[in-house]
Amino acid sequence: MDDLDRKILTELQQDGRLTVTELAARVSLSVSPCHRRLRDLERSGAIRSYRAIVDRGAVGLNFEALVFATLRWAEPDTVTAFEEAVGAVPHVIQAERLFGEPDYLLRVVTADLAAFQQLYDQRLATLPGVQRLTSTLVMKHVVTDRPLPER
Repeated sequence: MDDLDRKILTELQQDGRLTVTELAARVSLSVSPCHRRLRDLERSGAIRSYRAIVDRGAVGLNFEALVFATLRWAEPDTVTAFEEAVGAVPHVIQAERLFGEPDYLLRVVTADLAAFQQLYDQRLATLPGVQRLTSTLVMKHVVTDRPLPER
């Protein structure tokens, strides 16, 4: 990956709806080479997908919590079962496995506190291998959906 590829990635992170013609103009390249580079970035996996970033409040998901999960055992079967179960909970919009304790950080969105409590009691607390869950509420987003730095 060279500097031109990085410029292409930077532009697409700012606006994923750019046409190849617009992208080529922004990175000072003609359309055909820009299109080839774009396809190469997609094939290599540097560009995983294209999607819209939806405002949570606009779709009624105004409540967000960070849930920290500690597992009873960190055996491979327990970890796999937990991760598969977390992946099946649509309100978990991000899940990270951590070193040390807690074992996982889950970012959860719901309509309100009551919906979060129901999700917590019925789904999160029953995830395989869970020893302890602790949660904290998100007061304000300071940095969100930031494009990756060039390096």
